[in-house]
Amino acid sequence: MTPPRAQRPAARILLTDALGRVLLFRFDPDDRPPFWVTPGGALDPGETYEAAARRELQEETGIVADPGAQVHRKIAEFITIEGIPVVADERFFRVAIDDHGDHLIDVAGHTALERQVMRSWRWFDHTALAELDEAYFPEDLAEMLGW
Repeated sequence: MTPPRAQRPAARILLTDALGRVLLFRFDPDDRPPFWVTPGGALDPGETYEAAARRELQEETGIVADPGAQVHRKIAEFITIEGIPVVADERFFRVAIDDHGDHLIDVAGHTALERQVMRSWRWFDHTALAELDEAYFPEDLAEMLGW
């Protein structure tokens, strides 16, 4: 019998810049092919989704902004970078910045694990995302952004 998956509430950020591009981080784990994901992560104990979105945005990008209201919700099953099978209740928040984002991203707040596996980041427009030859999550990101 398969053990039950851990429940993982998570806040994710749909971060777009003034050029309409979305920010994704590339994960390069040792145990699977590279993939791209939106900023965000698991809630700390007692933390709300909104507070986690604000914290994760600042920790992963250096940007301090109000995440606003939740715009999407997904339930996703996957194995974390630490190898833990989870059922994630992911809440998405849209944050739009009024500048092109190339010079704004500061990854100094990354944890040791994030520094190990999140080796790069990139802004994607609709065309670049459609042409990406590596997996990205959420898989329906273009639809979530209205592309």
